[in-house]
Amino acid sequence: MRTAALRRWSWVHTWSSLVCTAFMLLLCLSGLPLIFYEEIAHASGAGIETPSLPAATPRAGVDAVVQAAQAHHPGLVPLYLFAEPETPEQWLVKLDTRVDTDERLARFAAVDARTAQVLGEPVFNEGFMHVIYRLHVDLFAGQAGKLFLGAMGLLLVIAIVSGVVLYAPFMRKLEFGTVRHDRSTRVRWLDLHNLLGIVTLVWALVVGSTGVINTWAELILKAWQAEQVTALRTGGGTPAAIAPRAPASGGVVQNAMEQALAAEPGMVVSMIAFPGTLLATPDHFAVLLRGDSALTARLTQTVLVEPQGGRVIEAAPRPWYATLLQLSQPLHFGDYGGLPMKVLWALLDLVTIGVLWSGLMLWWLRTRAARGAHAQRALSGA
Repeated sequence: MRTAALRRWSWVHTWSSLVCTAFMLLLCLSGLPLIFYEEIAHASGAGIETPSLPAATPRAGVDAVVQAAQAHHPGLVPLYLFAEPETPEQWLVKLDTRVDTDERLARFAAVDARTAQVLGEPVFNEGFMHVIYRLHVDLFAGQAGKLFLGAMGLLLVIAIVSGVVLYAPFMRKLEFGTVRHDRSTRVRWLDLHNLLGIVTLVWALVVGSTGVINTWAELILKAWQAEQVTALRTGGGTPAAIAPRAPASGGVVQNAMEQALAAEPGMVVSMIAFPGTLLATPDHFAVLLRGDSALTARLTQTVLVEPQGGRVIEAAPRPWYATLLQLSQPLHFGDYGGLPMKVLWALLDLVTIGVLWSGLMLWWLRTRAARGAHAQRALSGA
């Protein structure tokens, strides 16, 4: 590669790295505890434990779960029911003063799915892990903070690509993994930076690109949900090929859930949105279903169910950008492979901190050398 082209790539690599490095260090440091969010919550007692009951204990009707949550929060109405894969014996119920609020003051209740007993009220907006989460996600600046971090993530991707371009001709002269300890401090830092960078290349690209996608999560989901709801409201949905039935003795919510599961065999409930909420229509329950495997658990399908009569309408197929988002979220934190993958993610995160720090050291040593040379030329000319 010609010298002029290498200089241009070097300029791109240097400045894209420098602009984003401080924020990438913050994201790497805050990302470490977030990788083990569930484990930390369990160890600290922040999670709400489910009582141990015999495996054959039947599950309570969903309507009984909703009634228990409303009794715990008198005067509030249910908005959503969440079924988390990590806590299959719990329902998380979200309530507010009415179904069309902005949900900023919504309250939660964790309810035992077998006994319909309220287990506690989760709090998601306080404590050390909440501070770490907000720093990592939006710098306490809301959507503007997310988009800013997304821009920093794009600079990181540019820095990685330009670094690979520079690495190829550089390493033709050296064996892989060489660190020249007999050379100057700057050369040793350069060799270390190149080694750590190439080792974490694929991981950094994956985590950096999925992080950028995740910063657009709220906008992507709102657009997708609005598109689906609009299509369903205007008759764009497809009636499911199952016979509707009247509400069972368990109640209308239980009936909506069972009808949705009958329409999509092999899937499990992820969330139930009540009529009138953002994710439903004024006349339907919206039931979000997910796959039951480690990969498909992050992919959801939405169906609408009429409260009376139980007619099911399948939503439009999920667009590619929503699929990309749903796959990128767990991949970003290493949620696919359990604890071993989380440990691997943490180790690679630590190595990436080394890459960022060595890059800063290289820039500082180069700047100090340039200043020294400039001062020496000034003295020589005096």
